[in-house]
Amino acid sequence: MSEYRERSRRRSSGPRPNQKQPKEKINWAQLRLGLIRQCKGTGEWARIHFRRWVHVLHSESGGRWTVGPASFLGVSAALGLALTITTLYSSSYAVTVDGEKVGVVADQDIVSAAIQEVEAEGSSLLGYDYQVEGDIDYQFTLTLKTELDGEKEIENYFYDQLNSVSDHLRKYQVSVDGEVIGVVKDEAALNEMLDQMQDQYVTENTVSADFVEDVSVDYIYSADNMMTVEEMHQALTANTTGETTYTVVKGDTYNGIAYANDMSLSDLMALNPQADINRLMIGDVVNVKEVIPTVSVETVEEVTYHEAIACPVETQEDSSMYKGDSKILVQGEEGEALVEATVTYVNGVEKERDIQSSTTLREPTTTIKAVGTKEKPKTASKGYFIWPIKGKINSYFGGRYIFGSYSYHSGLDIKASYGASIKAADGGTVTFAGWKGTYGNLVIITHDNGTQTYYAHNSSLLVSAGEKVYQGQVIAKAGSTGRSTGNHCHFEVRVNGSAVNPLNYLK
Repeated sequence: MSEYRERSRRRSSGPRPNQKQPKEKINWAQLRLGLIRQCKGTGEWARIHFRRWVHVLHSESGGRWTVGPASFLGVSAALGLALTITTLYSSSYAVTVDGEKVGVVADQDIVSAAIQEVEAEGSSLLGYDYQVEGDIDYQFTLTLKTELDGEKEIENYFYDQLNSVSDHLRKYQVSVDGEVIGVVKDEAALNEMLDQMQDQYVTENTVSADFVEDVSVDYIYSADNMMTVEEMHQALTANTTGETTYTVVKGDTYNGIAYANDMSLSDLMALNPQADINRLMIGDVVNVKEVIPTVSVETVEEVTYHEAIACPVETQEDSSMYKGDSKILVQGEEGEALVEATVTYVNGVEKERDIQSSTTLREPTTTIKAVGTKEKPKTASKGYFIWPIKGKINSYFGGRYIFGSYSYHSGLDIKASYGASIKAADGGTVTFAGWKGTYGNLVIITHDNGTQTYYAHNSSLLVSAGEKVYQGQVIAKAGSTGRSTGNHCHFEVRVNGSAVNPLNYLK
């Protein structure tokens, strides 16, 4: 599935293995003298017989026969053989290493040059003074010139010897974007592990899988430390920390966002220095910690699927409804399309979707919606909440330790001075105004969409049940009635009767 770039990398350090120095068991002076004598003997033999037959032919031309026909033919054959030997054959050396035949060369310098070339290459490759191994021997012989070996053929023998040494010493260094991760010995197990890292994200629709980073495997021949393949896998899948963004949705809190991203609240706020701990709105974009493995896998899939086609919406004005309000008169039916797309994933998470084609299978029908045109009264709800009083938050929504025990806190405690004005967070109808147990003096406002807001521990109340109030209207004075440890406003937001975090609604 995957291809890994492998390059031979030479190192300049490392232990030098035990090697035998090449031994040449030959007396060079005697060998050269013998060669000269044999060459001279062959040449002299050819010269004498050639002159003899010149003399014979000369005598014949003078009418005097000195030999018979049989002798003439025999000597002619010998002379032809001598000329053939000197023309087609060459004095040469049969080369062996530890008794193994290497080749036949015209000159021993060919072997010396080949050894020098291979040893230089081996020293550069292995990082130490490499020398060929074995006892080298030369035997004089006559060889057809066409069968003599050149330097390249001799080099090939000694390169095979170098390959066997390098194969034994070769190790595999893994790098990611040029940074060395470690070195392993088992190439097959390493490649299998890298393939498995990619295969875990491959599906029947996958058309390609590769690493996002530049993962390279290089040959080296010395290393201070070695890793097992399992240790290499742990290093490649170890997480690093980056940053990404998160868009706030209904019900989110800073604590919840931090917990979901394996962060502390202080870490989250450090990534968002501009954020106000007392304010979090739907649609806000928050920086969060992103866990990123050392190596990520990108897969590309070609998929075909059915997708809903949204209904077009037709609006009709309704003077009986307030501006900003609407209701569905006729609900349309969604259509259906057959979509072909190319989808890119990183570590199994979709990053990009490229629509190749979309074929409509069923057309959608139209939704008809009524929209209000009547002006809203001052006491109508605006759909968002303002702070009932500005002040420090003494206690947040959720669990807290108070009065000697851990308990659930259903709202925000906002510090206030005695008698400070408490304002309606939005317009609506007062559905309760009076004393209510631990709340003390309490005002409950029900807003146009059914959401309720609570204002507790007041010193005095300025509204009554059934009264219409507008956003920002003063409805009470701050105090410390009920179960309270000091002057403050306890503010709650209730949706469908359940308390929710007010910070998600306050503007």
